[in-house]
Amino acid sequence: MINEKINNAFNEQIKNEIFSAYLYLSMSAYFSSKDLDGMASWMKVQAQEEMIHAMNFFNHLKDRDGKIQLLAIDKPKSEWSSPLEVWKEAYKHEQFITSKINTLTKLATDESDYTALPLLHWFVNEQIEEESSTSKVANTLELIGNSGDGLIMLDRELAARTFVYPTTGGVQ
Repeated sequence: MINEKINNAFNEQIKNEIFSAYLYLSMSAYFSSKDLDGMASWMKVQAQEEMIHAMNFFNHLKDRDGKIQLLAIDKPKSEWSSPLEVWKEAYKHEQFITSKINTLTKLATDESDYTALPLLHWFVNEQIEEESSTSKVANTLELIGNSGDGLIMLDRELAARTFVYPTTGGVQ
C-alpha cells in the first residue's frame, strides 16, 4: 500500500500532466489557426506524451493499491501574441513540471518510498529533454526574428516529429 502523502502528491501530478496535455492541445489549436501546421503537429505529439506521463502515475497508484482521484483541471490559455510567446510559455511550463517532479522525488526520498523512486528518476531524466526541446525552439524563434522564411522553415522542420509509443517509462 502506498503512503497517503505520496498517494495525494501523485494524484496532483496526474492532474498536472493532464493539464499539460490540455495546454499543448490549446497551443496546437493556436498554431492551426495561424496555418503553422508543423508547430500544431509538434504540440499534438507533445499532448500525447503528456497523457502517457499521466497514465504512468495513474498506473503506479493502481499497482500499489493507491486511491486514484481525478482532480479538477483548469482551462488553459488559448491566445498568444506570437509563436515565440507560445514556445516561451511551453518552456516555462516544462520548468514548472520539472519543479513538481523534483518535489515528488524529494518527498519519496523523505518518506523512504523507494518503490516510487524508479518512476520518478525516469521523469527527472525525461524533464531534461522536455525543457531542452521547448527552449531550443524558443531560442531559434528569437534568432529568426521577423523572418517569414525562417518561420516557415522551422515549421516544416517541426512537422517531422511523430508520436512514438514509449517502450520504457511508458504506460505499463
